[in-house]
Amino acid sequence: MAKQKKKLVVVESPAKARTIGKYLGAGYTVKATVGHLRDLPQRELGVDVDNGFAPKYVTIRGKGKTLAELKKFAKRAGEVFLATDPDREGEAIAWHVADQIGEVATVRRVLFHEITKDAVTAAMQNPLPIDSRKVDAQQARRILDRLVGYKVSPLLWKSVKTGLSAGRVQTVALRLLVEREEEIEKFTAEEYWSIEAELEAKEKQFVAKLNKIEGKKPHLRSQDEATVIVNATRDEPFVVSKVTRRERRRRPAAPFTTSTLQQEAAKRLGFSAQRTMRTAQQLYEGVEVDQEGAVGLITYMRTDSTRVSTTAIESVREYIKAEYGDDYLPAKHNTYKTKAARAQEAHEAVRPTEVHRTPESIKKALRPDQLKLYRLIWQRFVASQIKPLVYDTTTIDFEVGKYLFRATGSVTKFDGFQVLYRETKEEEEGQDPEELAPVPLLHEKERADVRRIVPHQHFTEPPPRFSEASLVKELEQLGIGRPSTYSTIISTLRNRDYVEIKARRFTPTALGRTVAKVMVNRFPDIFNVEFTAMMEEELDKIEEGKLAWQTVLDDFYSPFASALEKVDMEQMIREAHDLEGLEDERCEKCGSKLTVKSGRFGPFIACTKYPECKFTRPITMDRPPDRETDEKCAECQSPMIIKTGRYGEFLACTKYPECKHTRPVPLGVKCPTCEVGDLTQRRTRRGRIFYGCATYPDCEYSTWYEPVAEVCPSCNKTGAEKRVSKQRGDFLRCMHCEHEFSVDEPAAAAVES
Repeated sequence: MAKQKKKLVVVESPAKARTIGKYLGAGYTVKATVGHLRDLPQRELGVDVDNGFAPKYVTIRGKGKTLAELKKFAKRAGEVFLATDPDREGEAIAWHVADQIGEVATVRRVLFHEITKDAVTAAMQNPLPIDSRKVDAQQARRILDRLVGYKVSPLLWKSVKTGLSAGRVQTVALRLLVEREEEIEKFTAEEYWSIEAELEAKEKQFVAKLNKIEGKKPHLRSQDEATVIVNATRDEPFVVSKVTRRERRRRPAAPFTTSTLQQEAAKRLGFSAQRTMRTAQQLYEGVEVDQEGAVGLITYMRTDSTRVSTTAIESVREYIKAEYGDDYLPAKHNTYKTKAARAQEAHEAVRPTEVHRTPESIKKALRPDQLKLYRLIWQRFVASQIKPLVYDTTTIDFEVGKYLFRATGSVTKFDGFQVLYRETKEEEEGQDPEELAPVPLLHEKERADVRRIVPHQHFTEPPPRFSEASLVKELEQLGIGRPSTYSTIISTLRNRDYVEIKARRFTPTALGRTVAKVMVNRFPDIFNVEFTAMMEEELDKIEEGKLAWQTVLDDFYSPFASALEKVDMEQMIREAHDLEGLEDERCEKCGSKLTVKSGRFGPFIACTKYPECKFTRPITMDRPPDRETDEKCAECQSPMIIKTGRYGEFLACTKYPECKHTRPVPLGVKCPTCEVGDLTQRRTRRGRIFYGCATYPDCEYSTWYEPVAEVCPSCNKTGAEKRVSKQRGDFLRCMHCEHEFSVDEPAAAAVES
């Protein structure tokens, strides 16, 4: 009897493959692409702008083996199911895989919105064709980003310094941060005063604030103005002139979308957007849970929708009734409107796949970050289907001559959804009305005793710097990028040193401000909020079948190419650097005027008589001060310092120029091959960074991935490579045993202790 063929299922990550493989059983082989397999080439534009923007796709370096393996298994199987993520990127990966293996097997597309046995079984029974419109939208975005990055980044290298990057969305996000910083710097604080009456009635102390003067809002600009009111009211009786009591209700927040999850995780847990998405991906793809084995704990985490399936609603209502009783269960389930502009409703909200799988019941199976985020998602979802919070507000007015003082308080009557969950607020978001201190039950004409009347000095404050949560909120409201890309945008700004974080707030660096200024001045119509938001709308219209992707690219490229042609490099260099006084300087060799030029290593100052006079000098940029080290010079044994040069930091002998010995800065990681030399950063002839053993040529070990001094939780050795993928975000791979882990995963020694 012939052996039955195993059907092939292709997913994106090994973790997802393990979970799905468990559900499908022995009749299937599940393989992972580990992200994209094909993309535009690295060292050329890869887009034929003269022939309909035809892209040139090549196999990504290091993915040839994966692709060959998929072809081999596809040929054996004869039937292939592409189960990559249910979004544009996942659709594009499926399309590329189908393009490569379509000749040897029948290919079908399946979508897993959650990775549970029922969802996987249902999806496999209902395969779909690849969504070409979604592929077109992803392809258009990729080409747009390539056109901008490939054409504009070199302008930064020539005008500012090498190694910088500009991005269609990234630069607009940077512009927001820079413009906010400029607002703060230009802000002039203005003095104003408020007045509070500290009162007591019915054995309760409370505060009434000056609310109006002769029926108008008070504007007290000086202490003298405030003192006049204090003196006028200090000895006057405070008699109740009006009491207003109202019952108010506050509905629970909707279950999470990608954006609101990132915001709340930033505010409550202190997670970066990247950390949130990495952890959510792990929860979605599957976690080993005791007797259940690998199971997907949440629905797909890239979504704009607050929609929840009927089955999930029924399940959570049963849970609420059992745990909290009928008093907390609304007569009908709560529904929510999606607030995000251009929301894509294909997916549900981010929710637990099984509400009865409480955070406490699976606590031992989750790592700390996973537990924190799962608890947040679970609580938010359950709370979204609980009755509203009910509270009474009481407002008491005291008319003291022409001055109106008002005391406001609140009392909770029914805690509703807050029995389980309440949203976190940042300082600038203010206080919720139900959190006001209660006031005594007074009636009209009753009197309160005046303990004292106090003036308070204040100063207006500038707009706050963006936090991770408020930046994500701003990007979403303005329609810049997509929620699934926010983490990449923010991490790129940080990795490029365009911004730094102080007290959990973004501050643009001098480099970031220079990049934003140069890019916005040269391309005002490209790097602005309205244009970027419009491009997002057009990408959505491609996915909806309302626009052709080539049309969108053509409409973009014509004005973009025109702007590129008008770029004056000398003007860009002068905008980027403080060159005041250069017109008055003269060449040190021939006395001629100086000008600015750009070369292979960035901008520099040169003699106008070139090539007769070849005098040049670098444009001085702010560099960090030299730092002392414990290192000794290998040639003269003098102390060495860390200096910053054209290619970054390096160790230099303090006896320079007598001793000119230099060497790379060790990274604190020993070579995994010889275990003697330190790993250091080096560059190829073309300037590409790689890492190698300091004992070269005795040891020829090298890697493209940055080594870090992290302890592997599997083998307990120090040394791991920093890696990144779409599914997992940042992660580490041990240089000794190749175990992959997150930075937060405890080392073996720590676990054993």
